[in-house]
Amino acid sequence: MNISYNWLKEYVDFDLTPEEVAAALTSIGLETGSVEEVQTIKGGLEGLVIGEVLTCEPHPNSDHMHVTTVNLGQGEPVQIVCGAPNVAAGQKVVVATLGTKLYDGDECFTIKKSKLRGVESNGMICAEDEIGIGTDHAGIIVLPENAVPGTPAKEYYNIKSDYVLEVDITPNRADACSHYGVARDLYAYLVQNGKQTTLKRPSVEAFAVDNHDLDIQVTVENIEACPRYAGVTVKGVTVKESPEWLQNKLRLIGLRPINNVVDITNYIVHAFGQPLHCFDADMIKGGEVVVKTMPEGTPFVTLDGVERKLSERDLMICNREEAMCIAGVFGGLNSGSTEVTKDVFLESAYFHPTWVRKTARRHGLNTDASFRFERGIDPNSVIYCLKLAALMVKELAGGTISCDIKDVCSADFSDFRVDLPYEKVYALVGKTIPAETIKSIVSSLEMKIVEETSEGLVLDVPPYRVDVQRDCDVIEDILRIYGYNNVEIPSALKSCLTVKGEHDKSNKLQNLIAEQLVGCGFNEILNNSLTRAGYYDGLDSYPSKNLVMLMNPLSTDLNAMRQTLLFGGLESIAHNANRKNADLKFFEYGNCYYYHEEKKNPEKALAAYTEDYHLGLWVTGKKVANSWAHADEDSSVYELKAYVENIFSRVGLQMRDLVVGVQDSDIYAASLAVYTRGGKLLASLGIVSHKILKGFDIDNEVYFADINWKELLKAIRNVKVNYVELTKFPAVKRDLALLIDKKVQFAEIEKIAYETEKKLLKEVSLFDVYEGKNLEAGKKSYAVSFMLQDENATLNDKQIDKIMQKLIKNLETKLDAKLR
Repeated sequence: MNISYNWLKEYVDFDLTPEEVAAALTSIGLETGSVEEVQTIKGGLEGLVIGEVLTCEPHPNSDHMHVTTVNLGQGEPVQIVCGAPNVAAGQKVVVATLGTKLYDGDECFTIKKSKLRGVESNGMICAEDEIGIGTDHAGIIVLPENAVPGTPAKEYYNIKSDYVLEVDITPNRADACSHYGVARDLYAYLVQNGKQTTLKRPSVEAFAVDNHDLDIQVTVENIEACPRYAGVTVKGVTVKESPEWLQNKLRLIGLRPINNVVDITNYIVHAFGQPLHCFDADMIKGGEVVVKTMPEGTPFVTLDGVERKLSERDLMICNREEAMCIAGVFGGLNSGSTEVTKDVFLESAYFHPTWVRKTARRHGLNTDASFRFERGIDPNSVIYCLKLAALMVKELAGGTISCDIKDVCSADFSDFRVDLPYEKVYALVGKTIPAETIKSIVSSLEMKIVEETSEGLVLDVPPYRVDVQRDCDVIEDILRIYGYNNVEIPSALKSCLTVKGEHDKSNKLQNLIAEQLVGCGFNEILNNSLTRAGYYDGLDSYPSKNLVMLMNPLSTDLNAMRQTLLFGGLESIAHNANRKNADLKFFEYGNCYYYHEEKKNPEKALAAYTEDYHLGLWVTGKKVANSWAHADEDSSVYELKAYVENIFSRVGLQMRDLVVGVQDSDIYAASLAVYTRGGKLLASLGIVSHKILKGFDIDNEVYFADINWKELLKAIRNVKVNYVELTKFPAVKRDLALLIDKKVQFAEIEKIAYETEKKLLKEVSLFDVYEGKNLEAGKKSYAVSFMLQDENATLNDKQIDKIMQKLIKNLETKLDAKLR
């Protein structure tokens, strides 16, 4: 959320610099990410001065330019060539001196000494649009006679700088979603740090009803969804542009001014956190506002021109005939104020957070109003903000307040009563804080001390602090204002010895494999466990029904827990590819989550939920690119397979001890699966389906491997990695050309070979595959190499021939293989 430094000073007195304010807010839990200096006019009119045109002569080589001499208030007059038709001697003008930067949108150009058709020019006499104070380009700006040459233009136009602080509001801090809310926290910080300060807000004592010429009634039919609704009318307004001060306030925090009435409602929500809505009173048919729900499927066109189908759980603001607004979320197309509006009805309400949140998610809408309503606003500021808005409308748009405030309140918004024992404060904070300091902090946070004893306090916490309803919540507030850094590290540290467990072994292996992968050129990524449920639509491998859905998602892009690491990695690949970085190797460790409807048990809430820890690998783009020593080479799924095999080897698993088979999965175009001998899936790898890649706008092939880390740890539980001296005896290679059925895979040959000779056979590799002429139909030829080695002696021909004959026999028997 953007907070204006000068706007903040309207509510709390302080002499801190913007950087000091940012540091103070961060220290009390309102983390401030950046501080940016901004001006109401881009560039702040730096380098522009008021000048006086002393002489003005026609340009010798132009029929429309003039050569002028201009007094800039200091030194010798300067010569400036000007093409404006209205330039004349004796005028007071705005001059951009040499080195001045002028802005045209996002483009910037610098005024330099130049020659225009052979005549030297040392500056530029400016028009309104050239310096950003208007849109007129018909001629240069001509100032009144009393303008003083040499006066900086920023002083003449009263251009002031401001600073915008980017404050990150956590979801529980609804009270801080406004300038006044931030000011309240800053006030408590200043008080705690011994600075003289006051907290104030504009008075609304001037509010008074002028007449009863426009009396609109309010009826609330659904008091659960709308505990409080208030409204008032202002008759005879003139909808037009807001004054410059109001437009500047909104622009500084990133809002676009619309008109004076709408701008006032936007000002109130960012000033005090109370969303308002302004209706054209002529659109309130029957002279009554009705707060209710509509029948399921009712069509409603919102302000953005989109027709939406309403749910029976969507709270609507209606007139006697039709709906006008989705309560707390979005206005309707034809009910808001426009340039022809003469009478307005101002709404200020407290809507139930859950109702607003569900409606906003249902329609995919996220507005300033819904952001605040769904977190819980201050129900006791509803009337104050309504009065302030009515007074501002009178001041900026004219008109009269033409009815009494209609306030329909069905709930008791009393303070939260909290017992605060001092001992618990000391225990949770880790330090004994003086009772007077505790009382000072809670009082500065607008908590009322109802009762005080030697053991603690009884407090009434204002209802706008929806996150502070327990003693531990109050203690957290005390600690953040007291200062985390003021809790010293103790001189003695108490600890106990522990024994290494499975988590320690897992972490050690994760670091080992991570180092191995980084050495192979991989980068580690870390993606959000929350993902888009839409990724899983239509998938059989990871069905949507198995998704763990969020009850209160922040957006449709983060509305479910991931079932696979794949999609997060594809998002990272797409992000890099869009920035011309397409040759990538990524890996990620992370949990995946699953819901099983059939395991649901009312007595065990978590029975239907499981999670697994996985390692994901992604390879895409070129393996070698732009190398003088090697031709460009694309990555392949075989490269990925080698990385997976190396991971297994590093943790002590040999591929001969595993089962490899073709996998049928709709996330892959082609894939393999690796199983333990007991049938547990250890890994799957393959070429990601083009259909999935298309959804991410990825053009290159992507190769993905998914390793179930938990199953891998189980598989190596009893594996011991031994290190032996390199053998002194040579290895022997024998090659066989085998004619086999097309459906036979190399993995089957490999498996039979290792089962045939478990001791001396060290490696089986495929070095050639042939299909085509001179072979029987349905056959293919594999050229397979077998490496034999004895660590204790040199193999002789008799031993080798015996092993090879046994291999050939088993291959012929089990695979119907024939030697070529």
